Amino acid sequence: MRHWACLPLALLAFLPLAAPAQSPLHHSTPTTQSFTLLDALSADPDYVSLIALLQRAKLIPTLNKINSSTFFAPTNDAIKRHSSFNPLWSYASSEDAHVLADNLQLRLRQELFYHLLNYTLPIVPTEKTPQEHKTLLYPRDYTEPPSQEPPPYPPWMPYPNGTLGSEPQRLRLSYRDDAVWAGVDASGNGGAKVVKDQVQTANGLLLGLGEVLEMPPNLATVISRHPQLSYLSKILTPELSRFLNSTPTLTLFLPVDEAWQKLDPYERLYLESEFAADDLTQILNMHAVLLDEVKWSDSFVEKAVNLTTIHGRQLTVVPTEDHKVKVSEADLVERDVYGSNGVLHTVSSLLVPEGTLQLTPEKYLSALHCTEFVSLIHSVNLTYLINDPKAEYTILAPNDDVLKLFGHHDLPHRGSDELKRVLQYHFIPGKWSPKKLEDRMLLETALEEPGLDGGRQVMAIEVTEEGKKKDQSKSIRFAGAGVMGEPVEIGNHTMVYFISRPLVPPADVMETALTELDYSTFVAGIFSTNLAETLKAKPRTTLLMPPNDAFRRLGMLVSSHLLSSSSKADFERVIRHHVIEGVEYADSLVNGSQRTFGTLEGSDLHVERRGSNRSVVFTPSGGWPDMQSELNPRDMLTKTGAIHEVLDIMIPRSVDLTVGKLVRAAKATTMTTMMVKAGLGWILNGTAPPEGSPWADMGLKGSGWTLLCPTDDAFKKVNLTELYVNEDRLRAIVSQHLIPTPSSSSSPAKSLAYGAPLAVGAVGVLLIGLFFWGVRWVWRRDTTEATYEPVGGFGHDDSEDS
Repeated sequence: MRHWACLPLALLAFLPLAAPAQSPLHHSTPTTQSFTLLDALSADPDYVSLIALLQRAKLIPTLNKINSSTFFAPTNDAIKRHSSFNPLWSYASSEDAHVLADNLQLRLRQELFYHLLNYTLPIVPTEKTPQEHKTLLYPRDYTEPPSQEPPPYPPWMPYPNGTLGSEPQRLRLSYRDDAVWAGVDASGNGGAKVVKDQVQTANGLLLGLGEVLEMPPNLATVISRHPQLSYLSKILTPELSRFLNSTPTLTLFLPVDEAWQKLDPYERLYLESEFAADDLTQILNMHAVLLDEVKWSDSFVEKAVNLTTIHGRQLTVVPTEDHKVKVSEADLVERDVYGSNGVLHTVSSLLVPEGTLQLTPEKYLSALHCTEFVSLIHSVNLTYLINDPKAEYTILAPNDDVLKLFGHHDLPHRGSDELKRVLQYHFIPGKWSPKKLEDRMLLETALEEPGLDGGRQVMAIEVTEEGKKKDQSKSIRFAGAGVMGEPVEIGNHTMVYFISRPLVPPADVMETALTELDYSTFVAGIFSTNLAETLKAKPRTTLLMPPNDAFRRLGMLVSSHLLSSSSKADFERVIRHHVIEGVEYADSLVNGSQRTFGTLEGSDLHVERRGSNRSVVFTPSGGWPDMQSELNPRDMLTKTGAIHEVLDIMIPRSVDLTVGKLVRAAKATTMTTMMVKAGLGWILNGTAPPEGSPWADMGLKGSGWTLLCPTDDAFKKVNLTELYVNEDRLRAIVSQHLIPTPSSSSSPAKSLAYGAPLAVGAVGVLLIGLFFWGVRWVWRRDTTEATYEPVGGFGHDDSEDS
């Protein structure tokens, strides 16, 4: 190690002193005969370590150049203790540290300059009340490479410009316990003890310290270490800490811990959450003054000053007659807590105008253990739903325990559009207290659905009275989720219910229908057609869903026809006939004034409300006579509207159920062939008989017939080849299976028209008596099957449409 004592004093006296001064500080060059600070240090073995550090920092020429200074010199033991936890001092004190990097030299120089005053102490303190002095430290950001001011060669003179503006850092001295202490606080406590007798030299005063003086840290660190600012330190955000770390010339008037207790408890809990950044920034800016220079207490203890905060509010700092200071409406508690980039004063209360910090739903939710719910809302930029204290909403909030139980895998990804949709479904516009909620209500939510043409999605409410008395509580469920505990009323605008699980908005119509097994036949039929995607995407629709039993009541043959792969066109018409254009919830169907509803098929459904219970019966407007279906209102909500149940299937006029379609559904191909070969195929198609045929001359029509249709198995023992050759016999057999079905308004002429086929049938009985004796058991079996007459008449065979 190279020590100062190893260098001749005469040589040191001629070190480069010709460099121009970089500071207005007073200095002179002592003569070689003067007993200087350096002489005093070199003459005392307690300062060997300090001289080594001065060499590392290249401050020997500086110390030699300045005049009339005071040097608080840490002893070897003090430096050894300090080096144990200060890596810079440890490295600089090592024998290997011959040369330090520029930024390390700057840091070390700054720490050593904090031990120097630019004048000789006129009076050493003799009481605890601190003296305040200006050091040669002009704090600056030493993490950056040093600038060319001062120049990169000795002597390194302090440059009066830094994070305190043109002011140097300050140092307090006091006297207590029969000793002088340096670096004490405003009360004269703490600091480093002067452990050696003072030495007066030609260019200053030397005082030996038992500890190294630590430079004041940045203001964020000052706050974190201050015993009366623990609450503020607790709630500071990383962004505000960075601001307090890096902003120069700050003057802070900060409220002590007791001041925060005057806030509403919910406000405090909110400030402690991760979402209070805006409020905290607003609060700090109301307590911070940013000027070109810091405002030490000596600038306002004698006269009043007005300071404008970063927020824009004006603070009036006024000294009082009892030697105290008022900062607007607060008392100054502690003055001049030093920081490297400013000064901090503590005050007795928050400097926040009344009404500035309003309690919003977000603050309540954060305080009521719904922080994860709030965090999810922030992730999708829906904060407007919770940060407006005047907005009226009923909030359905799952607390942290509920969301933890269900886990994030049950929710869409944070920040996603689907999560946004889910969260909007947890907000109901308006303030809905339990007294206003009724069973089976549908309330609009904040979720605006594209499938509703931008209309609001609704939510089903279930209310169960838990007692017979009106004043007893209700059991309430929102979209199937129960309410836990009592709701919380926030001001005059917001009601919060804590729910047992996150809510899921209604799914698309097909996904909703799939969960209902009672409708599986109709749902399967939809998927067998091309309508599934159409129904999912079609906005504002109401699906009337018939249960499985409705197909049984419709009859086996009609059901088989509609559900067969060859009859998709007919079944698509039936499905479209069950889709109302428009969203009709139960109330509008049961109690509304509208009586006719258009369908997706193009036809109408007519509504009749019957009896005191207002039961609703649908009849196809202009459709088949006597066909009707009763409504069972369900209000099964979907993305595009709602689903209700109708007890029976409704078949529109556009579906022509001909005899031929029913015969194909019965898989009676043999009978079909026989009718065609007998010239009666026009009955299968529901068309008029061919012109010039006997049936045309009789005035017969293709409608109004009942066919007794044997299955293919009935003909297993019949020689069909022989039968097909004999047209008269074939026609007689077929005619015997045809029964005219006159309408209630049939005229004598029409009755006469039925005579010919009846006569043909009688002849046929004689001709084929033996044949029917063989197949009699087949017909008896078939009499148990339903027979059908297409009400409204037969039309053309549209089997090719399928």
